Amino acid sequence: MAEGKIRIKLVRSPIGSPQKHKDIVRALGLRKINQVVERPDTPGFRGMAAKIPHLLAVVNQEGNQ
Repeated sequence: MAEGKIRIKLVRSPIGSPQKHKDIVRALGLRKINQVVERPDTPGFRGMAAKIPHLLAVVNQEGNQ
């Protein structure tokens, strides 16, 4: 397990979502559906992911590497 990292995947399109949700998706570095980004596991990034759980999925680190 990569300690200190969180893998976030965009699973739904932010089209039709409020602008704040779209801004969070872009701030995480996500552009395409099914794109996975690795970010530091900090309360800030965890909070961003928690705001839009209907658009994102936190990917399991053990099973995908």
